[in-house]
Amino acid sequence: MNPAEFDPLLPPLAPPAAGTRRRAVIDVGTNSVKLLVVDLRGDELHPVLEQSEQTRLGAGFYETHQLQPGAIAKTAAAVATFVRAARASGAAPIRIIGTSAARDARNAAELCAAIQHAAGLPLEIISGEQEADWAFHGVATDPQLAGHPLLILDVGGGSTEFILGAGQHQQFRESFPLGSVRLLEKFPVADPPSAADWQRCHNELERIVARQILPHLAPALARVDRARLHLVGTGGATTILARIHTGMTDFDRARIEAVRLTRAAVQRHREHLWSLPLAQRRNIPGLPPNRADVILYGVAIYEAILQHLDLPELRVSTRGLRFAAVLDLPAP
Repeated sequence: MNPAEFDPLLPPLAPPAAGTRRRAVIDVGTNSVKLLVVDLRGDELHPVLEQSEQTRLGAGFYETHQLQPGAIAKTAAAVATFVRAARASGAAPIRIIGTSAARDARNAAELCAAIQHAAGLPLEIISGEQEADWAFHGVATDPQLAGHPLLILDVGGGSTEFILGAGQHQQFRESFPLGSVRLLEKFPVADPPSAADWQRCHNELERIVARQILPHLAPALARVDRARLHLVGTGGATTILARIHTGMTDFDRARIEAVRLTRAAVQRHREHLWSLPLAQRRNIPGLPPNRADVILYGVAIYEAILQHLDLPELRVSTRGLRFAAVLDLPAP
């Protein structure tokens, strides 16, 4: 199964085993809607279903901060489909959360009403701080990262969350208005992208990182052991980069999370992706065709952070926000 692709016709899941609890969370993001269904036994979390549908809730959003009617309708329909899939799996409770575009929208009430009408459940719009907190705790469910200082980047469509910490202790967490769909809307490119297109995007990233992000992040970074620090990317962009890097066409969590992307490798991938027309990017193994436009900006964000922070590599996590949000659900 590949959660980067949407397939509502999966066979029904077996019921949860005795002694387990099945829960679900639906994440309404700026670029896509994602479903996670898990089985819990004690503190152990086992994903049993992951799906995603790209609805581009943030399309046409950043000029007016108004969600567009078509994007709202498409998003509500995807949520309703995922609610039905979660219920059919036996999951209870089911949580629906909204992130960057939902919390920034002037007409967020229209999205909430559409989801309530289509799915019969409320949308919970979370703050940037809550999103960052859940991203950290979700990534930290990976035992391979236990005990290490972590700088986690959750690059989404509308925002990027930066979280610095180790174990259960966070030293820094903040959400910045930097995302792949946000950059796509602001800096559309030719086909193939031109050198001038890249320079405009690069200049904007330089400005945001140097003027908005580093002044907040640098004091916290100065207090950690940089030699032990791991940069961990969570979200669709890093999962896709790992799949491109390995030529992986399926979804294998263990293989993806074993990938180490050096700074030079990220730069090579960025240069290659920005050199190709859209039609060729859509044929790259590991890159879902419907992500072939936004991946340009996701890889550019990670390249900028690696360079500005002088970090040697990027680790990949398939966990994050949804893993912590589903753990945080109360018992039914």
